[in-house]
Amino acid sequence: MSIKSLYKKYLLNTYTRTGPVFVKGKGSFLWDERGRKFIDFFPGWGVNILGHCHPRIVKVLSSQAKRLIHIPNNLYHKQQAELAAEIVKNSFKKGRVFFANSGAEAVEAGLKLAKAYGRRCQKLEIICMENSFHGRTLGALSCTAQEKYQAPFRPLLPHIKVARFGDFEDFKRKVSQKTCAVILEPIQGEGGVNFASKEYFLKLRRFSTENKILLIFDEIQTGLGRTGKLFCYQNYGIEPDLFTLSKGLGAGFPISALVVKEKYSDILKPGMHASTFGGNPLACRVGLEVFRIIKKEKVLENVQEKEVFLRKKLNAFSKKFGIIKEIRGLGFIWAIELKIEAKAVFEEAFKNRLIINSTHNTILRIMPALNIETSVLNKGLDILEKVLKKFS
Repeated sequence: MSIKSLYKKYLLNTYTRTGPVFVKGKGSFLWDERGRKFIDFFPGWGVNILGHCHPRIVKVLSSQAKRLIHIPNNLYHKQQAELAAEIVKNSFKKGRVFFANSGAEAVEAGLKLAKAYGRRCQKLEIICMENSFHGRTLGALSCTAQEKYQAPFRPLLPHIKVARFGDFEDFKRKVSQKTCAVILEPIQGEGGVNFASKEYFLKLRRFSTENKILLIFDEIQTGLGRTGKLFCYQNYGIEPDLFTLSKGLGAGFPISALVVKEKYSDILKPGMHASTFGGNPLACRVGLEVFRIIKKEKVLENVQEKEVFLRKKLNAFSKKFGIIKEIRGLGFIWAIELKIEAKAVFEEAFKNRLIINSTHNTILRIMPALNIETSVLNKGLDILEKVLKKFS
Protein backbone atom coordinates (compact mmCIF):
# COMPACT_ATOMS: atom_id res chain seq x y z
CA MET A 1 0.00 0.00 0.00
CA SER A 2 1.34 3.45 -0.92
CA ILE A 3 2.17 6.12 1.65
CA LYS A 4 -0.73 8.28 0.47
CA SER A 5 -3.10 5.30 0.74
CA LEU A 6 -1.96 4.73 4.31
CA TYR A 7 -2.66 8.39 5.07
CA LYS A 8 -6.14 8.10 3.60
CA LYS A 9 -6.95 4.90 5.47
CA TYR A 10 -5.45 5.56 8.89
CA LEU A 11 -5.19 9.32 9.56
CA LEU A 12 -7.99 11.68 10.54
CA ASN A 13 -8.80 14.02 7.67
CA THR A 14 -7.85 17.24 9.48
CA TYR A 15 -5.41 18.63 6.88
CA THR A 16 -5.64 19.54 3.21
CA ARG A 17 -2.46 17.82 2.08
CA THR A 18 -0.71 18.46 -1.19
CA GLY A 19 2.35 17.49 -3.19
CA PRO A 20 4.50 14.36 -3.23
CA VAL A 21 5.92 12.29 -0.36
CA PHE A 22 9.01 14.01 1.02
CA VAL A 23 11.93 11.98 2.33
CA LYS A 24 14.82 14.38 2.98
CA GLY A 25 15.58 17.99 3.81
CA LYS A 26 18.72 20.07 4.03
CA GLY A 27 18.95 23.82 4.43
CA SER A 28 16.26 25.46 2.29
CA PHE A 29 15.69 22.34 0.18
CA LEU A 30 13.37 19.34 0.31
CA TRP A 31 13.59 16.14 -1.76
CA ASP A 32 10.68 13.86 -2.59
CA GLU A 33 10.77 10.07 -2.99
CA ARG A 34 11.49 10.46 -6.71
CA GLY A 35 14.57 12.54 -5.97
CA ARG A 36 13.06 15.84 -7.13
CA LYS A 37 14.45 18.93 -5.35
CA PHE A 38 12.20 21.71 -4.04
CA ILE A 39 13.08 25.17 -2.67
CA ASP A 40 11.25 25.66 0.62
CA PHE A 41 10.15 29.25 1.29
CA PHE A 42 7.84 28.18 4.12
CA PRO A 43 9.83 25.54 6.02
CA GLY A 44 7.66 23.70 8.52
CA TRP A 45 5.09 26.54 8.76
CA GLY A 46 7.96 28.83 9.73
CA VAL A 47 9.26 26.38 12.34
CA ASN A 48 12.57 25.51 10.69
CA ILE A 49 14.17 28.93 11.14
CA LEU A 50 17.61 27.41 10.52
CA GLY A 51 16.46 25.35 7.55
CA HIS A 52 16.05 21.60 7.46
CA CYS A 53 18.43 19.43 9.48
CA HIS A 54 20.94 22.07 10.52
CA PRO A 55 24.11 20.04 11.30
CA ARG A 56 24.51 21.51 14.79
CA ILE A 57 20.88 20.73 15.65
CA VAL A 58 21.31 17.17 14.38
CA LYS A 59 24.48 16.82 16.47
CA VAL A 60 22.95 18.00 19.77
CA LEU A 61 19.83 15.89 19.20
CA SER A 62 22.01 12.83 18.84
CA SER A 63 24.36 13.57 21.73
CA GLN A 64 21.59 14.53 24.18
CA ALA A 65 19.46 11.52 23.22
CA LYS A 66 22.32 9.29 24.32
CA ARG A 67 22.44 10.92 27.77
CA LEU A 68 18.92 11.87 28.89
CA ILE A 69 15.69 12.30 26.92
CA HIS A 70 12.96 12.79 29.51
CA ILE A 71 12.46 13.16 33.23
CA PRO A 72 9.41 14.61 35.03
CA ASN A 73 9.18 18.26 35.91
CA ASN A 74 9.30 17.61 39.65
CA LEU A 75 12.99 16.74 39.17
CA TYR A 76 15.84 19.09 38.21
CA HIS A 77 17.90 18.98 35.04
CA LYS A 78 20.56 21.30 33.66
CA GLN A 79 19.13 21.92 30.18
CA GLN A 80 15.81 23.43 31.32
CA ALA A 81 17.48 25.82 33.74
CA GLU A 82 20.02 26.99 31.18
CA LEU A 83 17.44 27.56 28.43
CA ALA A 84 15.13 29.50 30.77
CA ALA A 85 18.07 31.67 31.79
CA GLU A 86 18.99 32.30 28.14
CA ILE A 87 15.45 33.35 27.23
CA VAL A 88 15.08 35.72 30.18
CA LYS A 89 18.56 37.17 29.71
CA ASN A 90 17.62 38.12 26.15
CA SER A 91 14.16 39.47 26.91
CA PHE A 92 12.94 40.77 30.28
CA LYS A 93 16.20 40.59 32.23
CA LYS A 94 14.02 39.62 35.21
CA GLY A 95 11.37 37.02 34.55
CA ARG A 96 10.36 33.37 34.68
CA VAL A 97 9.58 30.74 32.04
CA PHE A 98 7.08 27.88 31.71
CA PHE A 99 7.87 25.26 29.07
CA ALA A 100 5.37 23.28 26.99
CA ASN A 101 5.37 21.55 23.59
CA SER A 102 3.35 23.66 21.15
CA GLY A 103 2.33 27.25 20.59
CA ALA A 104 -1.27 26.61 21.59
CA GLU A 105 -0.10 25.12 24.91
CA ALA A 106 1.98 28.21 25.64
CA VAL A 107 -1.06 30.40 24.89
CA GLU A 108 -3.20 28.26 27.20
CA ALA A 109 -0.66 28.79 29.99
CA GLY A 110 -0.77 32.54 29.38
CA LEU A 111 -4.58 32.63 29.43
CA LYS A 112 -4.69 30.64 32.66
CA LEU A 113 -2.21 33.03 34.24
CA ALA A 114 -4.34 35.98 33.07
CA LYS A 115 -7.47 34.39 34.55
CA ALA A 116 -5.73 33.75 37.86
CA TYR A 117 -4.45 37.34 37.86
CA GLY A 118 -7.92 38.68 37.11
CA ARG A 119 -9.57 36.59 39.81
CA ARG A 120 -7.51 38.43 42.42
CA CYS A 121 -9.41 41.63 41.56
CA GLN A 122 -12.65 40.18 40.08
CA LYS A 123 -11.63 40.94 36.48
CA LEU A 124 -12.27 38.03 34.08
CA GLU A 125 -12.58 39.55 30.59
CA ILE A 126 -9.88 39.07 27.96
CA ILE A 127 -9.66 41.10 24.73
CA CYS A 128 -8.30 39.57 21.53
CA MET A 129 -8.09 40.88 17.95
CA GLU A 130 -10.00 40.33 14.71
CA ASN A 131 -8.18 37.99 12.29
CA SER A 132 -5.97 36.71 15.10
CA PHE A 133 -4.63 33.19 15.33
CA HIS A 134 -3.48 31.74 18.66
CA GLY A 135 -4.03 28.02 18.22
CA ARG A 136 -6.69 25.32 18.12
CA THR A 137 -7.07 24.21 21.73
CA LEU A 138 -10.24 25.53 23.32
CA GLY A 139 -8.79 28.53 25.15
CA ALA A 140 -6.51 29.56 22.30
CA LEU A 141 -9.36 29.04 19.82
CA SER A 142 -11.64 31.27 21.90
CA CYS A 143 -9.11 34.08 21.29
CA THR A 144 -8.67 33.20 17.60
CA ALA A 145 -11.24 35.65 16.27
CA GLN A 146 -11.95 34.03 12.92
CA GLU A 147 -15.41 32.58 12.38
CA LYS A 148 -14.19 29.77 10.11
CA TYR A 149 -12.17 28.29 12.97
CA GLN A 150 -14.60 28.97 15.82
CA ALA A 151 -17.99 28.09 14.30
CA PRO A 152 -17.83 24.26 14.55
CA PHE A 153 -16.88 24.36 18.24
CA ARG A 154 -19.24 26.82 19.87
CA PRO A 155 -19.93 27.55 22.66
CA LEU A 156 -16.39 28.68 23.39
CA LEU A 157 -14.96 30.24 26.55
CA PRO A 158 -17.00 33.16 27.91
CA HIS A 159 -15.74 36.65 28.77
CA ILE A 160 -13.82 37.14 25.50
CA LYS A 161 -14.18 40.42 23.58
CA VAL A 162 -12.85 41.19 20.10
CA ALA A 163 -11.25 44.46 18.97
CA ARG A 164 -9.93 45.62 15.61
CA PHE A 165 -6.18 45.10 15.29
CA GLY A 166 -4.35 48.41 15.03
CA ASP A 167 -7.38 50.48 16.10
CA PHE A 168 -6.60 51.82 19.58
CA GLU A 169 -9.91 53.65 19.96
CA ASP A 170 -11.83 50.47 19.20
CA PHE A 171 -9.74 48.64 21.80
CA LYS A 172 -10.55 51.30 24.41
CA ARG A 173 -14.27 50.93 23.64
CA LYS A 174 -14.06 47.21 24.33
CA VAL A 175 -12.29 47.66 27.69
CA SER A 176 -14.42 47.50 30.82
CA GLN A 177 -13.76 47.40 34.56
CA LYS A 178 -13.72 43.61 34.20
CA THR A 179 -10.88 43.49 31.63
CA CYS A 180 -7.86 41.62 32.97
CA ALA A 181 -5.78 41.07 29.82
CA VAL A 182 -5.34 41.70 26.12
CA ILE A 183 -3.68 39.14 23.84
CA LEU A 184 -2.42 39.88 20.35
CA GLU A 185 0.23 39.04 17.77
CA PRO A 186 2.69 41.90 17.13
CA ILE A 187 2.30 40.94 13.45
CA GLN A 188 -0.73 38.87 12.52
CA GLY A 189 0.64 35.89 10.61
CA GLU A 190 -2.10 33.47 9.60
CA GLY A 191 -4.50 36.41 9.48
CA GLY A 192 -2.64 37.78 6.45
CA VAL A 193 0.65 39.32 7.69
CA ASN A 194 -1.13 42.37 9.09
CA PHE A 195 0.74 45.24 10.75
CA ALA A 196 -0.12 47.90 13.30
CA SER A 197 1.75 51.16 13.88
CA LYS A 198 4.39 51.76 16.53
CA GLU A 199 2.12 54.46 17.94
CA TYR A 200 -0.65 51.87 18.41
CA PHE A 201 1.63 49.61 20.45
CA LEU A 202 2.94 52.50 22.54
CA LYS A 203 -0.61 53.56 23.38
CA LEU A 204 -1.61 49.97 24.10
CA ARG A 205 1.32 49.55 26.48
CA ARG A 206 0.67 52.83 28.30
CA PHE A 207 -3.08 52.20 28.64
CA SER A 208 -2.59 48.61 29.84
CA THR A 209 -0.14 49.72 32.52
CA GLU A 210 -2.40 52.52 33.73
CA ASN A 211 -5.42 50.20 33.96
CA LYS A 212 -3.62 47.12 35.36
CA ILE A 213 -4.38 45.07 32.24
CA LEU A 214 -1.91 42.33 31.32
CA LEU A 215 -0.41 42.82 27.86
CA ILE A 216 0.22 39.41 26.27
CA PHE A 217 2.14 39.10 23.00
CA ASP A 218 1.92 35.96 20.91
CA GLU A 219 5.44 35.70 19.45
CA ILE A 220 5.02 32.10 18.33
CA GLN A 221 5.59 33.03 14.68
CA THR A 222 7.54 36.28 15.01
CA GLY A 223 9.91 35.32 17.82
CA LEU A 224 13.53 34.16 17.48
CA GLY A 225 14.60 36.49 14.68
CA ARG A 226 11.80 36.33 12.11
CA THR A 227 11.58 40.15 11.95
CA GLY A 228 15.30 40.85 12.20
CA LYS A 229 15.06 41.34 15.97
CA LEU A 230 15.23 38.46 18.41
CA PHE A 231 11.66 39.26 19.48
CA CYS A 232 9.22 41.31 17.42
CA TYR A 233 8.19 43.58 20.31
CA GLN A 234 11.71 45.01 20.22
CA ASN A 235 10.78 46.72 16.94
CA TYR A 236 8.23 48.86 18.78
CA GLY A 237 10.26 49.99 21.78
CA ILE A 238 7.97 48.35 24.35
CA GLU A 239 7.80 45.19 26.44
CA PRO A 240 4.71 43.05 27.03
CA ASP A 241 3.99 41.55 30.45
CA LEU A 242 3.91 38.03 29.04
CA PHE A 243 4.84 36.56 25.69
CA THR A 244 4.73 33.14 24.08
CA LEU A 245 7.35 31.37 21.98
CA SER A 246 7.33 28.17 19.95
CA LYS A 247 8.04 27.40 16.26
CA GLY A 248 11.64 28.64 15.91
CA LEU A 249 12.57 27.86 19.53
CA GLY A 250 13.24 24.24 18.59
CA ALA A 251 14.15 24.85 14.93
CA GLY A 252 12.03 21.82 14.03
CA PHE A 253 11.84 20.07 17.40
CA PRO A 254 8.64 20.54 19.49
CA ILE A 255 9.02 23.04 22.32
CA SER A 256 7.23 26.19 23.46
CA ALA A 257 7.49 28.67 26.27
CA LEU A 258 5.50 31.24 28.19
CA VAL A 259 7.79 34.06 29.35
CA VAL A 260 6.53 36.12 32.29
CA LYS A 261 7.86 39.32 33.84
CA GLU A 262 9.10 38.90 37.40
CA LYS A 263 6.23 41.07 38.67
CA TYR A 264 3.67 38.44 37.64
CA SER A 265 5.73 35.29 38.15
CA ASP A 266 4.14 34.29 41.48
CA ILE A 267 0.58 34.02 40.12
CA LEU A 268 0.78 30.39 38.98
CA LYS A 269 1.69 28.23 41.95
CA PRO A 270 2.54 24.50 42.24
CA GLY A 271 -0.37 22.39 41.01
CA MET A 272 -2.10 25.17 39.06
CA HIS A 273 -0.58 24.29 35.69
CA ALA A 274 1.71 21.62 34.25
CA SER A 275 2.99 19.88 31.13
CA THR A 276 4.17 16.25 31.14
CA PHE A 277 6.65 16.59 28.29
CA GLY A 278 7.23 20.36 28.44
CA GLY A 279 10.83 21.40 28.88
CA ASN A 280 12.33 17.91 28.75
CA PRO A 281 16.14 17.64 28.47
CA LEU A 282 16.13 16.86 24.75
CA ALA A 283 13.88 19.76 23.75
CA CYS A 284 15.69 22.25 26.00
CA ARG A 285 19.12 21.20 24.74
CA VAL A 286 17.96 21.91 21.20
CA GLY A 287 16.45 25.27 22.22
CA LEU A 288 19.71 26.29 23.85
CA GLU A 289 21.61 25.40 20.68
CA VAL A 290 19.21 27.53 18.62
CA PHE A 291 20.22 30.59 20.64
CA ARG A 292 23.89 29.74 20.22
CA ILE A 293 23.55 29.30 16.45
CA ILE A 294 21.66 32.59 16.10
CA LYS A 295 24.57 34.38 17.78
CA LYS A 296 27.50 32.44 16.32
CA GLU A 297 26.24 32.44 12.73
CA LYS A 298 24.93 36.03 12.91
CA VAL A 299 21.44 34.99 11.87
CA LEU A 300 19.80 38.31 12.82
CA GLU A 301 22.33 40.19 10.71
CA ASN A 302 21.57 37.85 7.81
CA VAL A 303 17.85 38.63 8.03
CA GLN A 304 18.45 42.38 8.22
CA GLU A 305 20.82 42.30 5.26
CA LYS A 306 18.68 40.10 3.03
CA GLU A 307 15.44 41.87 3.92
CA VAL A 308 16.62 44.80 1.79
CA PHE A 309 17.15 42.49 -1.19
CA LEU A 310 13.84 40.65 -0.63
CA ARG A 311 11.85 43.86 -0.23
CA LYS A 312 13.33 45.30 -3.42
CA LYS A 313 12.49 42.17 -5.45
CA LEU A 314 8.93 41.90 -4.15
CA ASN A 315 8.23 45.59 -4.73
CA ALA A 316 9.50 45.15 -8.29
CA PHE A 317 6.99 42.31 -8.72
CA SER A 318 4.24 44.60 -7.48
CA LYS A 319 5.02 47.19 -10.16
CA LYS A 320 5.44 44.56 -12.85
CA PHE A 321 2.37 42.37 -12.32
CA GLY A 322 -1.15 43.78 -12.26
CA ILE A 323 -2.53 40.87 -10.21
CA ILE A 324 -0.69 42.13 -7.10
CA LYS A 325 -2.73 44.37 -4.83
CA GLU A 326 -0.16 44.93 -2.07
CA ILE A 327 3.22 43.79 -0.76
CA ARG A 328 3.83 43.98 3.00
CA GLY A 329 6.35 42.48 5.35
CA LEU A 330 9.24 42.84 7.75
CA GLY A 331 12.41 40.81 8.02
CA PHE A 332 11.54 37.36 6.68
CA ILE A 333 7.74 37.41 7.06
CA TRP A 334 6.00 38.66 3.91
CA ALA A 335 2.60 38.72 2.25
CA ILE A 336 1.79 39.15 -1.42
CA GLU A 337 -1.86 40.14 -1.53
CA LEU A 338 -3.39 39.32 -4.91
CA LYS A 339 -6.43 40.53 -6.80
CA ILE A 340 -7.22 36.90 -7.63
CA GLU A 341 -7.54 33.68 -5.61
CA ALA A 342 -4.14 32.63 -4.27
CA LYS A 343 -4.69 28.86 -4.34
CA ALA A 344 -3.96 28.43 -8.05
CA VAL A 345 -0.80 30.54 -7.76
CA PHE A 346 0.35 28.47 -4.77
CA GLU A 347 -0.28 25.25 -6.70
CA GLU A 348 1.59 26.51 -9.76
CA ALA A 349 4.56 27.44 -7.58
CA PHE A 350 4.51 23.90 -6.18
CA LYS A 351 4.55 22.48 -9.72
CA ASN A 352 7.66 24.58 -10.30
CA ARG A 353 9.18 23.14 -7.11
CA LEU A 354 8.81 26.21 -4.94
CA ILE A 355 6.97 25.76 -1.64
CA ILE A 356 5.11 28.83 -0.36
CA ASN A 357 1.88 29.27 1.60
CA SER A 358 -1.52 30.75 0.84
CA THR A 359 -3.78 32.20 3.50
CA HIS A 360 -7.03 34.18 3.56
CA ASN A 361 -7.95 33.30 -0.04
CA THR A 362 -5.96 36.01 -1.81
CA ILE A 363 -2.70 36.11 0.13
CA LEU A 364 0.59 34.35 -0.54
CA ARG A 365 2.80 34.09 2.54
CA ILE A 366 6.61 33.78 2.39
CA MET A 367 8.70 32.90 5.44
CA PRO A 368 12.07 31.47 4.37
CA ALA A 369 14.69 30.07 6.72
CA LEU A 370 16.51 32.89 8.50
CA ASN A 371 19.90 31.63 7.33
CA ILE A 372 18.95 31.19 3.67
CA GLU A 373 21.74 31.88 1.20
CA THR A 374 21.38 34.75 -1.28
CA SER A 375 21.72 32.43 -4.27
CA VAL A 376 18.88 30.20 -3.03
CA LEU A 377 16.70 33.17 -2.16
CA ASN A 378 17.26 34.61 -5.62
CA LYS A 379 16.53 31.30 -7.35
CA GLY A 380 13.26 30.93 -5.43
CA LEU A 381 12.23 34.48 -6.30
CA ASP A 382 12.98 33.78 -9.97
CA ILE A 383 10.53 30.87 -9.83
CA LEU A 384 7.95 33.04 -8.09
CA GLU A 385 8.37 35.73 -10.75
CA LYS A 386 7.79 33.14 -13.46
CA VAL A 387 4.60 31.95 -11.74
CA LEU A 388 3.23 35.46 -11.19
CA LYS A 389 3.94 36.29 -14.83
CA LYS A 390 1.83 33.33 -15.93
CA PHE A 391 -1.20 34.60 -14.01
CA SER A 392 -0.73 38.18 -15.15
